[in-house]
Amino acid sequence: MAGLRDDCVQESEKLLSIEAAVARLIEALPAGAGRETVALSQADGRVAAEDAFARNDLPPFDNAAVDGYAVRFADLRADAPTRLPLGGRLPAGASAEGLATAGVAHRIFTGAPIPAGADTVFMQEDVRVEDGHVLLPPGQSRGANRRRAGEDVAKGSRVVPAGRRLRPQDLALAAAAGLDALSVRPRLRVAVFSTGDELAEPGADLRPGQIHDANRAMLLGLLARLGTGTADLGILRDDPVTLTRRLAEAATAHDLVLTSGGVSVGEEDHVKAALAATGRLDLWKLAIKPGKPVAVGRIGETPFVGLPGNPAAAYVTLLFVVRPLLAALSGECYALPRAQPVRAAFTHRHQPGRREFVRVSLAVGPDGTAEARKDMQQGSGMLSSLTESDGLAVIPEAMGNVTEGAVVGFYPHALLW
Repeated sequence: MAGLRDDCVQESEKLLSIEAAVARLIEALPAGAGRETVALSQADGRVAAEDAFARNDLPPFDNAAVDGYAVRFADLRADAPTRLPLGGRLPAGASAEGLATAGVAHRIFTGAPIPAGADTVFMQEDVRVEDGHVLLPPGQSRGANRRRAGEDVAKGSRVVPAGRRLRPQDLALAAAAGLDALSVRPRLRVAVFSTGDELAEPGADLRPGQIHDANRAMLLGLLARLGTGTADLGILRDDPVTLTRRLAEAATAHDLVLTSGGVSVGEEDHVKAALAATGRLDLWKLAIKPGKPVAVGRIGETPFVGLPGNPAAAYVTLLFVVRPLLAALSGECYALPRAQPVRAAFTHRHQPGRREFVRVSLAVGPDGTAEARKDMQQGSGMLSSLTESDGLAVIPEAMGNVTEGAVVGFYPHALLW
């Protein structure tokens, strides 16, 4: 008698790789369309609809990088200290127009404009002031402590590329370059359902056989961090007629319909059947663990993704399958972040054929090298493994069992959001 399997994948199953599945789906998706102009204060997390260009040089004028004294390099002695009379005083925001610079040192502060003709700044710690003069030591290089106009960004240069999901540092650069608003894509409208008669709303009293719905809160939170607009459409019960109708209604008003649960092969897994009845199923099984059953297709012209019901599987498939789809729908230029190599401080049984994501914590090993530790339960229904871990170690399809000391890729949770 053959031994029982502890992995639900059968050897005869033809599973699509993550890359092949995502490529097939994106090819059929409509490109991001539409645009609106929003103030910088409202642009974080939005996708730039077009290139944006600097309206001014950055910095807009030559300025001091330190508090000190601005001089002409030509006035300095090479072999002995230079003694120059003190001239004007230039705090940040002052004007340097009309100040003479030949044979004089001007007191200057960080960010203040350097007077025309001056080209070098001494740090205040390096000089001595006496009797209305400043004594400057020899050896200073021409242009020291001077920030040149346009050395960061030249006027007319691109400061925001089309397709970038905007970050706070992008907004800072745009502001410094003279912009107060940016053209962005409209936020995607994502309808989010959970499915199953076993689910109760968070906080509700549980009847026998029920569990609280955790996936919806997690998915709504992740989608918000990914810059989408969301509609929480609650729990769909295991009634095929109602489920089909509700999915069709959601598809008419949203850019993507997302469910969790009900996409496996059980008699009570109705989502896949509902999708077949109201739209089309493009793919179902992926070479990924956790998360093999992922139903992807369309309801009319609206993309649909049905995630697994187990929380860890829903988490992994949202980040590695749905995330690229969201990017394509919103016109975002997206590439999966590069996993950092770490040493495995654990052993793990791995069946080749699927890419597996193991929840791990990160620590510093005895030799100072980063190492991943698998010190929590790995079942796809174990929510605590997501909160107790630092990220996901990835085991490639071709790799066999993981032994201690093997090098694996590591994705910190926050890197994927």
